[in-house]
Amino acid sequence: MSQFTGKVAIVTGGARDIGRAISVQLAKEGAKVVVNYYNSEAGAKETLEEIKAFGGEAIAVKADASNIADIQNLRAKTIEAFGDEVHILVNNAGGLFARKTLQEFDESFYDLVMNVNFKSTVFVMQAFESMMGKGASIINLSSLAARDGGGGGSALYASSKGATTTFTRAMAKELGPKGIRVNAVCPGLIATKFHDDFTKDEVRTMVAGKTPVRREGQASEVADLVVYLASDKSTFVTGANFDINGGLGFS
Repeated sequence: MSQFTGKVAIVTGGARDIGRAISVQLAKEGAKVVVNYYNSEAGAKETLEEIKAFGGEAIAVKADASNIADIQNLRAKTIEAFGDEVHILVNNAGGLFARKTLQEFDESFYDLVMNVNFKSTVFVMQAFESMMGKGASIINLSSLAARDGGGGGSALYASSKGATTTFTRAMAKELGPKGIRVNAVCPGLIATKFHDDFTKDEVRTMVAGKTPVRREGQASEVADLVVYLASDKSTFVTGANFDINGGLGFS
């Protein structure tokens, strides 16, 4: 029997890159996975196909994780498919959207970045907490940017992830007495579409060269850490923000 057999997992932003890797790894360990997506419908279908190819069980639900009504629909679809108990919640929805300096910000850009990266985490947790009991695990996706301020033009992204880091610690205190653990993972340079879209090749090469292991990370490596934090192997771990960046910032 796999370690998550009989358990239900929600993964926001689960259609591609790190979210897809997490969805697939949880399903391989026996979880029934709700793959949330918003814009990546084709990616969500590919994620489901990959899961079902090895006999896993999953559904895809379109929802804007920063919209309260959509979150409630995600909750309803989860109950409809898998019942009213959730054991693993992974808040992975997020994005950089554009690199902008302080003088280039406007209110709509501020709202977009903060809502997708932080508001989503807050209100998805709020919606699903009542469905989670003793032994449940919440894993939030923060970032190395939360600690070092991020690269050029990513101040709002870094700040939203800083808020996620702090919220993770606060929720570990609040939900711990209920038996719910809350942790975060903080990826550095991971080979994903995120960096394909927003990071120049020469910058990626430079950053990878400064990393002690001399390479970019893989989405599957982040997923392995998430699986550990979701599992009974980490039952005394909560309120932690785990760096996964090949040693970047410590050399």
